[in-house]
Formats: sequence, structure tokens, C-alpha cells
Amino acid sequence: HMQTETDPSRLKMSGRHVTGGSSGIGKCIAIECYKQGAFITLIARDENKLLQTKKEIEKYSVNDKQVVLCISVDVSKDYEQVENVLKQAQEKLGPVDMLVNCAGTSVTGKFEDIEVNSFERLMAVNYLGSVYPSRAVIATMKERRMGRIVFVSSQAGQLGLFGYTAYSPTKFALRGLAEALQMEVKPYNVYVTVAYPPDTDTPGFAEESKTKVNCPSVLEISIFKAY
Repeated sequence: HMQTETDPSRLKMSGRHVTGGSSGIGKCIAIECYKQGAFITLIARDENKLLQTKKEIEKYSVNDKQVVLCISVDVSKDYEQVENVLKQAQEKLGPVDMLVNCAGTSVTGKFEDIEVNSFERLMAVNYLGSVYPSRAVIATMKERRMGRIVFVSSQAGQLGLFGYTAYSPTKFALRGLAEALQMEVKPYNVYVTVAYPPDTDTPGFAEESKTKVNCPSVLEISIFKAY
């Protein structure tokens, strides 16, 4: 389910500079954009995974000018480092036209059973991991009066879920950021998209499923909410 505050004309991908990730939703978006002629910067921590994904994406090229650039960085750790690598990417491939914020991780469990440092780690990866790259490209987008920032939230960012006390608030935070940011950038022809995907078949989801707690049914939760 995609939700945007406004509905501008669709961004044509040919020759555009789009960021993506090395796995999951970020990788799929990168492939789709590349198929439409975009230039791609992949951002992730794992260098081997980045190179593997680069090779996979390059099979879909539609012209010989297209480039897939790899950047190994932890987007949630050090803002200056994130800013520097995105600056380098923009020097090579031109300004970012569409930034896709897809860094995310999950821990499930009962509130009192989740390690305290997990709350901090999830907020860093899922929230600051989207704040930092967005902050690094926003000034250029506003100057050019063009650009789109995509935040990958979750259905757990619209509704609190049993077992997701560490995860759900980080995804709610993205929604607040996106709505406030859209108000600021709309006059500059910059647009913000929030995606609220359900459970999606990704490596991250496979990892999360290993620790899932037994949870009341949706019906039970609905009845509980009704009362």
C-alpha cells in the first residue's frame, strides 16, 4: 500500500539517479528502476552482498550508458560518513532524483523479554537510517526543485502489533517524519512517499520469522480494540 501526500506526475526513470539496497524491497525497487533506464546507487553494509546484487541488476540494462554504483556504509551510524558517500555518488552519477530509504531490521518478543539495547538499535537502523540519507540529499533536491524521497515503513507503522514493541514505534516515527517533511518540501516540487508493506518475502522477514512470538489472532486484537 503506497500513500503519498500529493499526486504529482509520475517520475520518468530513464537517465534518473535512484538509490536502492542490496536485498529485499530496496533491491527490487532498484531492479525495476534499472529496467526503466535509471542509474543506480546501491547502499548497504555488506560489500559481498552489494557486488552480488550489482551483477544481478546489470543483467537488466536497457542501454550501455547505465551504471550500478556500490557504496558500503552503515546508514544508521555516522551522519558525516553517510553525507560523504552520497556526495561521492552524486559526483559520479549526478544528483539523486529518487532516494529510497529501505534500511530496516526487526526484533520480536514480549516487551519485558526484549533486550533493552534492541530498542536503541532498531530506532537507529529503522529511523535514523532513513533520516541521515534524506538529510544528505534534501538540500540539492530543493535547489533543483525536483526529487522524491521514499520511506519504507510497515503496516506495523499504522497499527501497533503484539510482539512488536521495539519495531512498531520505529515505523510510526517514519510516518511522522514523512508527513512533516512533505509540508516543508512541497513548495520546492520535492515529493515524499511512504510505503506501508505487509509481511513481505525478503531475507529480513525470514530472519524475523525465527523469533516470532505467539500472538493473539487479528480477530482477538480487533475485539480488544473495540472495547
